[in-house]
Amino acid sequence: MSHLPWRAAMEQALYGPQGFFVREDSGPAAHFRTSVHASPLFAQAVLRLTRWVDEALDRPEQLTVCDVGAGRGELLLALGAQARAADPGLADRLRLVAVERAARPRGLPAWITWTDRIEPVPAGLLFANEWLDNVPCEVAETDDDGVLRYVLVDPATGAERPGGPLDAADAAWLRDWFPGGTAGGTRGTPVERAELGRWRDEAWTEAVGAVGRGLAVAVDYAHTRADRPPFGTLTGYRDGRQVDPVPDGSCDLTAHVALDACLDAAARANPRVTHSLWTTQRDALRALGVSGARPPLALASSDPAAYVRALASAGEAAELTAAAGLGSFLWGVQAVDMRDLPSLGGWQTLVS
Repeated sequence: MSHLPWRAAMEQALYGPQGFFVREDSGPAAHFRTSVHASPLFAQAVLRLTRWVDEALDRPEQLTVCDVGAGRGELLLALGAQARAADPGLADRLRLVAVERAARPRGLPAWITWTDRIEPVPAGLLFANEWLDNVPCEVAETDDDGVLRYVLVDPATGAERPGGPLDAADAAWLRDWFPGGTAGGTRGTPVERAELGRWRDEAWTEAVGAVGRGLAVAVDYAHTRADRPPFGTLTGYRDGRQVDPVPDGSCDLTAHVALDACLDAAARANPRVTHSLWTTQRDALRALGVSGARPPLALASSDPAAYVRALASAGEAAELTAAAGLGSFLWGVQAVDMRDLPSLGGWQTLVS
């Protein structure tokens, strides 16, 4: 096969007939660890956010939680079980929808709806955890003459070569969203290599547009205008290890998301978006009650079993909020037809 633009190669490698995310095997969890897999505390935090949305919407007859990029349904399985145990009234009104291009897993409970496309969320929470980084995108690189060109890749080997110059739409996106948005640009660090985010913008705009009233939340490897990477972020993961990004279907292919661009695009396209905010996962989870603080030592004497459980929970919370790990993920939050937002610390208003 000849060299392809990176977007086409990623689409085939991730979502083609034998693509990484659609094969009938153990799923992405066998290859990389997400917050959902790290601890049930993550689902507890999402449940707390779901309860807040429910209250803010005056407890609608049906509340939808839509998990976009649902893997094998792990988040909704945990959230549904926790809701049934802690808040049966809410659980009875929940509609849990998993959006994933893989086939429905065998044995998944009937109370989880499985679909391959985003459907309307009349009232509720749309939650996309590590989805946008897997939306295929083009890669651009500056050549020796200072011209930004598309990067072409051999799907079998990962070998790259330069393609043609960027078209007007991609050149405009790069100019708008990267400080050095043209080769040799004068604003910030000139771009050497970058992933082009126009398709992530479109995907997120569609997702937010599906929400009637409620919140849309994107959680991902991401960056904003203040910290754009000048050399790109495209990489691969296989069997728990970072590997070269070869688009042959054998590994995950991921590139960090220009989150502020996604939020801006959705807000511009949808006049019903009332707020656009972002924060780190560390701050978001702490505001949702996830703390890595060690339990008091006195508990070890009074109730050793409870101390061990609390210590294990603190360790899981620490992993979820670690500044050098999962805690550095960014959360982008957009409210649709909502005037009030959660009283959460650390949120920053989007600045276009």
